[in-house]
Amino acid sequence: SQRPVIAAANIVQRINVVSGDANQTTKSPQDLDAMVGAQLGLETVVSAIFDGSGDYAKTDHEAKFQIHRTFEGLLQQLLSLKWTEPSLIVIHGHYLDSLGLYLRHYPDVVASVVNKLFELLTSLPITIQQQGPSNNSRQARLQICSSFIRISRAADKALLPHMKNIADTMAYLQGEGRLLRAEHDHLCEAFLIMASSSGIQQQQEVLAWLLEPLNKTWTQVEWQTAYLSDPSGLTDMFADTQFMWSIYHTVTFFEKALKRSGTKRSTTAPQAAITTTTATGYLHPMSSHLSWILPPLLRLLRCIHALWAEPFAQSLTGEIKAAKSMTISEQASLLGETSKPTKGQVAPADGLLDVQREGESKENNIRNWLRGVRDSGYNLIGLAATLGEAFFRCIDGSSVILALMENVQIWTANLLQPIFVHCQQALDYSWSSLLREGRAKVPDSFGNLSGSELKVEVMEEKLLRDLTREVCSVLWVLALPGLNSGLPSLEQLGPVNRIDSSLKSLESFASSSLTGFLMLNVGTALPALRITVEVFSWTDSEAVTKVIPFCGALIHLAVATNRAELRQFVGNDLFSSIIQGLSVELNAVVSAELIGLCREIYLYLSDKDPAPKQVLLSLSDMKQEDLLAFDDCLSKTASPKEQKQHMRSLLLLATGNKLKALASQKTTNIITNVTTRNRGTVAHHGPS
Repeated sequence: SQRPVIAAANIVQRINVVSGDANQTTKSPQDLDAMVGAQLGLETVVSAIFDGSGDYAKTDHEAKFQIHRTFEGLLQQLLSLKWTEPSLIVIHGHYLDSLGLYLRHYPDVVASVVNKLFELLTSLPITIQQQGPSNNSRQARLQICSSFIRISRAADKALLPHMKNIADTMAYLQGEGRLLRAEHDHLCEAFLIMASSSGIQQQQEVLAWLLEPLNKTWTQVEWQTAYLSDPSGLTDMFADTQFMWSIYHTVTFFEKALKRSGTKRSTTAPQAAITTTTATGYLHPMSSHLSWILPPLLRLLRCIHALWAEPFAQSLTGEIKAAKSMTISEQASLLGETSKPTKGQVAPADGLLDVQREGESKENNIRNWLRGVRDSGYNLIGLAATLGEAFFRCIDGSSVILALMENVQIWTANLLQPIFVHCQQALDYSWSSLLREGRAKVPDSFGNLSGSELKVEVMEEKLLRDLTREVCSVLWVLALPGLNSGLPSLEQLGPVNRIDSSLKSLESFASSSLTGFLMLNVGTALPALRITVEVFSWTDSEAVTKVIPFCGALIHLAVATNRAELRQFVGNDLFSSIIQGLSVELNAVVSAELIGLCREIYLYLSDKDPAPKQVLLSLSDMKQEDLLAFDDCLSKTASPKEQKQHMRSLLLLATGNKLKALASQKTTNIITNVTTRNRGTVAHHGPS
């Protein structure tokens, strides 16, 4: 096919047109936009031809020759350009990295591209202050370093023969003071990508070379004693800007090293790859480095969190207190006002966090550092944990695991109780304010929410809904099937009129059901149960969705055990709350699940406890004869589907068709407060 040949010729022609006079040192904004558009077109064409889906290897010899000649000509043009304007140099670098897949097939020209990128990098002045043209140069230098990363990813093994040359050039520039730390880290990340395609041994050698300098600084006792012994030490670190950002770069680079290293696993059979590496004694190349990075990192993160803890938080300087508050851009992001960072906004990935801009307050400098170290630090820990044994071994994991297993009940209760107690009080206060006064008065505020009154109100409600959903997610986890394997299905429990003497104690489920264990601790169970019943009156269908499995687990426990208090709670409080939840129109999306829960409560508890019938009889339009007729209908069918339909009809009748979630089932497409749900998980403890 001649289509690849034509596409290559067309995009090169377009580039020549939009680039204009190569000797022109400046371009208009319109010309720059056109050049960026052409670069994106080049990237698309090169990817379509060389990424494998186009079967380039099967292309006939003549077509290959024409494609090669076309892109070779373009590359020679790019190598001869002498642009000096930062904006043009950025585009120049992007044109070169767009040819990364081409370089994979034609590696003979890789050396020329590498040399050109270093030429572009060194043609730009090193700047310390980030303002005006200086900031443009710094941005451009980082973009050139990023081009190394993109080419390393696309060209794959084509760069391996040039690793020593790149390393020598990096060392020379660093020795001359012509390579900033952020730029060095970008180039090191490119090195990690190159090494990832060369085998484990090569990776280990590269990692040892890259991480040894970091190890020497990071493991020094002096800085840990000075800055990590207590939270006040961290405030002293903020006065040492250079060292502060050195710590930041160590954390972020180690995170990148974890992401970039290891074996490339098959995307089609990841489990098989994991099994194979484990069986053959595979050791991740980063395993030996965890022992020196993690202990100080954990101490560092604890000190960061202590900045928000009372009473220490009150003793902080005004700059640090202000640094803990949300920026305007963060507020806008929370409000959903911007889909991407605004121009000039600093983000960790930009590599521009480590220099305080001229005229910028120290407050922003500290804020950027706190955000960057915290986010990268937790990412690092999560990635390290995936290494398995090496992670636990480096933090004396055996003793930690033993301690947790020996004291798991006390540990779980001590962890969950303060969370549920605090969150239940905060949620109750804020939701009551929102539903009664139209404003969610968030009681906890680590930093000021500034802005217009309307924006503050919107942010408060957003934070309230986020917290509500997160707390309900905890309840969802507590009800996971794997954590409640000892709970029998309702069908296994036998007939609905089962006598109490055949029921088990709640204690008997403590070892096989996390929900059952939770119910044994009154201090933890009560706030969790309050949240469970209150969530149905809050206008958040996503939170209701998350709490449904927990409700299902409670019903199973109430039916399976002889705990009268739990049975009374489920038959009365929970049953009433679920019915109340059906009056909230937003809950239409989960109305079938809620009806299923109502069916289970009534079908399996009404013969053991009068509460379910009393709840139904208390409904506004319910009559005794209606309930008797309902019982008669249930006795004539064993189909859960038909039983749920009878329950739905009864509830509509008993409430005078006031249950909006049932009445609006056919128009749920207009509901906006809905997210995708995992129905399989919901159904486990919910309706069948």
